[in-house]
Amino acid sequence: MFNKTLVGFFSLLLCLSSFIVNASQLEDIKTSGVIKVAVPQDFPPFGFVSTDMSLQGYDIDMAEYIAKSMGVRLELVPVTSANRVPYLQTRKVDLIISSLGKNAERQRAIDFSAAYAPFFLGVFGKEGVDVSSVEGLSGQVVGVTRGSVEDIELSKLAGKDVTIRRFEDNNTTISAYVSGQVDLIATGNVIASEIATKFPKRHPETKFAIKNSPCFIGVRKGQKSLLTEVNSLIQQAYTEGKLNDMSVNWLKLPLPADLAS
Repeated sequence: MFNKTLVGFFSLLLCLSSFIVNASQLEDIKTSGVIKVAVPQDFPPFGFVSTDMSLQGYDIDMAEYIAKSMGVRLELVPVTSANRVPYLQTRKVDLIISSLGKNAERQRAIDFSAAYAPFFLGVFGKEGVDVSSVEGLSGQVVGVTRGSVEDIELSKLAGKDVTIRRFEDNNTTISAYVSGQVDLIATGNVIASEIATKFPKRHPETKFAIKNSPCFIGVRKGQKSLLTEVNSLIQQAYTEGKLNDMSVNWLKLPLPADLAS
């Protein structure tokens, strides 16, 4: 009889613990009036320390938009790629807004919002080069960094009539584009943004994506009401044009029409 009572007692404790852990995080945030968001501090243009020592970037703007829309105070928590998911799981932060990509392993650990920022490998080039698909590369010359993911992906897609000029590192690839050795390059949209910022006369346009891996907001498992709220605010930011403004401001490129979720 004693054992049955003890087992029942511990079962009740487990149920109460589960309830506490899975209580509405959204309600907790609104009650406290504060939302803690994990953000990058060393990955421009998504998040970096500016000259006045404040955090700036695409992800910081997104975090500020979420907090303002929810009517709560924002607390930024700088993280690294390695500790951002553990910080969410251990309740040190409420959300991850840190150029977070989605994969099967992460999906087992946390939940993901809809996409809020473009992160992709693509073909970029100067204005006037009429290319909008891999088929349009016929007869063209494309610069790429040897052995990079974009080199591998482009090689899979491009036909034999496409000349791929391989350079030994990113800096050499960028220099080849800036100097006019090539008018098209395969690279990441973040690199294209850096070129546009530093060399506006050679502002690279997005021609087409070759591998898409957009950024998502990370939410702790089981927090459906918070996830619904975040998705609603992402859709609101998209409809209002705020996401496009962030993309143009930080990535120097308009938000892709096919931003995936």
